[in-house]
Amino acid sequence: MKRIRCGRIISDGKIFPGYVYYENGVIAEVSGRDLPCEEEYDAGEFYLAPGFIDTHTHGGADVDFTFCDAQEAIRAADFHFSHGTTTIFPTTLASDYENTARALRELKKAQASGAAKGEIGGAHIEGPYFAPSMAGAQNPKYLTDPVEKDYTRILDEFGGFVKKWSYAPERDRDAKFCRYLIGRGVLASAGHTAAIYDDMLAAYDAGLRCVTHLYSCTSTIAREEGFRRLGVIECAYLFEDMDAELIADGKHIPKELIRLVFRLKGAEHIMLVTDSLSIAGSGKTSGELNGVPYIVEDGVAKLADRSAFAGSVATADRLVAECVAAGVPLKDAVRAMTETPARALKLNKGRIAKGYDADFVIFDDKIAVKRVISRGR
Repeated sequence: MKRIRCGRIISDGKIFPGYVYYENGVIAEVSGRDLPCEEEYDAGEFYLAPGFIDTHTHGGADVDFTFCDAQEAIRAADFHFSHGTTTIFPTTLASDYENTARALRELKKAQASGAAKGEIGGAHIEGPYFAPSMAGAQNPKYLTDPVEKDYTRILDEFGGFVKKWSYAPERDRDAKFCRYLIGRGVLASAGHTAAIYDDMLAAYDAGLRCVTHLYSCTSTIAREEGFRRLGVIECAYLFEDMDAELIADGKHIPKELIRLVFRLKGAEHIMLVTDSLSIAGSGKTSGELNGVPYIVEDGVAKLADRSAFAGSVATADRLVAECVAAGVPLKDAVRAMTETPARALKLNKGRIAKGYDADFVIFDDKIAVKRVISRGR
């Protein structure tokens, strides 16, 4: 039995002092009582939070999850671990079947090896079933309507490993693809989409419960012959049990909008995501994303022509810090980085409570990470 003593434990929307006891990688007790243990870590007046969970990241430390091998994937996962991410869902870019399958094989090898310091929880496929008008940094040559022979082959080989799939609902006729994802236990998420209300309603009725990086490549109210049509952003608020990813790096959306999203959706339906590129933590200032050139300036990755953002260079600790700087209570920022993604992906994580995995991150008042623990290690 080990324990952590801490004056500021963050969990379940509260901050409180006490001891966290854990054994065999699982939390045994959260208490104010001084119980017997073999080893103690005294976190003093630092904060103790559940380990961060990033469900949307394309890489880091000069590793791209779409094009890496298993060892490189582990290196990128370990980079994010050093910033508090104890569970990561490597995310592939829009590509063809062959490239996607190759990437998933390597990522699955990385997971199976158990060599990463944290846990590779599974994969998130982003695309290629996206709207060209909302492509962002996705390579437009790969964008298409859902191709049944491709997505069924993917999930026949990688069922159980692919946990999340982002797509544009307006390209999914009769919500067939969405229903297939839900039937295979995959979280369906609306992303890079020009969908209107009717498209979103059909997807919602089929089981869609997530929006990929809200406000980034997601449609909003438009007018057709004078009549207003709701977009994805409005549907994210209208459907109360819809979760929304948020790239809260202080660049993709301004601080006042971060604050507004938390006010309207609540931390229980926000998943903070880095959407980080391979360039995060690499020191590089330019590169190519799946054939699309980009640069890094002002703390964010942009398309080379500066017409749009290409992705972030953020880490999970920065997301929490930016939310706090925007006026979001720390306990809510932590919940959106831990408990909400854990619930959405059905993980036994994200809370400091008896029976949950012993995943922790310890940080100071500036959200500077001091120690990271994964399954008690």
